[in-house]
Amino acid sequence: MKQSQFETRHQPQWQRFEQLLGRLERGKARADECRQFPQDYRRLCQHLALARERGYSSYLVDPLEQLALRGHQQFYRHRSQAGAQLLGFVLAGFPQLVRQQWRFVLASSLLFFGSLLSIALLIQFYPDLVYSVVDTAQVEQMQNMYDPASSRLGRSAERAASEDWMMFGYYIMHNIGIAFQTFAGGLLFGLGSGFFLLFNGLAIGAIAGHLTQIGYGQTFWSFVIGHGAFELTAIALAGAAGLQMGWALLAPGRLPRSEALRLAARQGVRMIGGVTLFLLIAAFIEAYWSSMTAPSPGLKYLVGAALWLLVAAYLIGAGRQRHAPV
Repeated sequence: MKQSQFETRHQPQWQRFEQLLGRLERGKARADECRQFPQDYRRLCQHLALARERGYSSYLVDPLEQLALRGHQQFYRHRSQAGAQLLGFVLAGFPQLVRQQWRFVLASSLLFFGSLLSIALLIQFYPDLVYSVVDTAQVEQMQNMYDPASSRLGRSAERAASEDWMMFGYYIMHNIGIAFQTFAGGLLFGLGSGFFLLFNGLAIGAIAGHLTQIGYGQTFWSFVIGHGAFELTAIALAGAAGLQMGWALLAPGRLPRSEALRLAARQGVRMIGGVTLFLLIAAFIEAYWSSMTAPSPGLKYLVGAALWLLVAAYLIGAGRQRHAPV
């Protein structure tokens, strides 16, 4: 077939395809046009291949190549951008955000980890103090769960026969609930976030201090040290996001409070995205590693220390710009 005949036969299809591309690029294409687009794109690629094979002039081939390139970009744009953005956030965006908000991260960490360590230390000297923070029934439940004679650590008796994947789901729902509660508390001018940070810090610290004081420390610490790196850090970061919202309400600067809150909430939601990733990792470790009794406590401490170092290195170093030497 001569080039002129080929061009005359298919020119209307190419024009329609170019018009559709324009609407897609402007985001104004209809749903039925989007469904038709893959078929039109494949037809254009077939025409381009025929034009190359038959040695048609660049006057025809070059415009078809441009249309094919634009079609390729539209065909793969959404999937590629979404995947690239998610990967970029995990590898760089999240740790960069944590470093940008270091003041709130520091304040949240002092409230959470400070209360946790303080009450755990005090209980070593005043054992009955645990009952001022945690009720008697919960203390007994924790003792049963972390009894060195337990066959599965970190589980109550009624859950001992549950499957690991069910526990994985339970841990996710429980931990994300705590994180969201801590974050959303920031809407009360930061007071809610501060309260939940202190409350959870005191509760966790009281249990940790009590179990250590009665001689269950090895079973407890070998259980929590692995997933705690991600779980406890996630709670502190959720609190930082909540404190940031509270500060935006208290000190909006030159912005209206509504606008300051909107900007802070946008950053906070991004922070919660990273927090959710941490909690997923923590739940997986807790369900499939922490509750195992086969590994020795020494091995668990070693793995746990490595995970804490990994979290610290990720948040401190990931996403930093590396400048080439001059």
